[in-house]
Amino acid sequence: MSAITIFLLAILWDLILGEPPALVHPTVWFGKLIGFFDRHYKRRSPALDFIGGAFASLFVIAFAFALSKLPEFLPKWFSFVLGVYLLKSSFAIKSLAEHVGNTIREDIEEQRKYVSWIVSRDVKRLDRAHLNSAAIESLAENITDSIVAPLFYYLLFGLSGALVYRAINTLDAMIGYKNERYFYFGKFAARMDDLLNFIPARITVFLFLPFNPKRVLEYYKRAKFKLNSDKPIAAMSAVLGVWLEKEGLYRFDGVEPTLDDIKRALRVYWILVGEWIAFVFASEIVKSFFVQ
Repeated sequence: MSAITIFLLAILWDLILGEPPALVHPTVWFGKLIGFFDRHYKRRSPALDFIGGAFASLFVIAFAFALSKLPEFLPKWFSFVLGVYLLKSSFAIKSLAEHVGNTIREDIEEQRKYVSWIVSRDVKRLDRAHLNSAAIESLAENITDSIVAPLFYYLLFGLSGALVYRAINTLDAMIGYKNERYFYFGKFAARMDDLLNFIPARITVFLFLPFNPKRVLEYYKRAKFKLNSDKPIAAMSAVLGVWLEKEGLYRFDGVEPTLDDIKRALRVYWILVGEWIAFVFASEIVKSFFVQ
């Protein structure tokens, strides 16, 4: 039953205490490691840059795997506490809701500031509706990255699965860009992230089905702009009935999104979180019977 207990305590830790301090947060360590390689590797050629980026990524992944195995070599009580801590560090439920909630601002300049913290696009020229859309899109997309995927891989491979996923997702967030500096250096990390998110992104869509199955599936079929991230965005657009758009890349139709729709999206979010926690908990119970 230890895996179930670790899972439940990690969830409680997240909901009550939130994120650990940056100094001792494994995700921050992953970011600093890839940042070190990024700063010190001088770009040479497409092939060498790809090899260099792959080596750097594999080093970070190996570190995450080794970290996940550390509890096995420690005294039982400390091993248990560390397992809870490390699992909690692989997902972020409360902080995602808080960051998106902070974008609900009547002052548009204040809203721009908080939206800029959760999206990569330039928000300076976005109007109110597109700021609202960006906040809702970020929430929908990060349901997969921040919650569904790490717990999915925990369910399959234990703590190693959760931490390795978090390392790869961090790598993609830092170097998985299609610009001159990272196109080849970050390609390995980006492709790994695409691969690992393929199933979780579609699980996220499945969690939306109880709200309006016909409409969710209809919008899912329209989500052909990206491999993974547009799938939960399409589902959120379907459930809320608002348009969500990243200009020049994708648009899902509906009425203009308002600040109240961000609040509605957060209510949907908490229901999805509850569904997924219940599923993982039930699956761990079933697993425990087979293990015994």
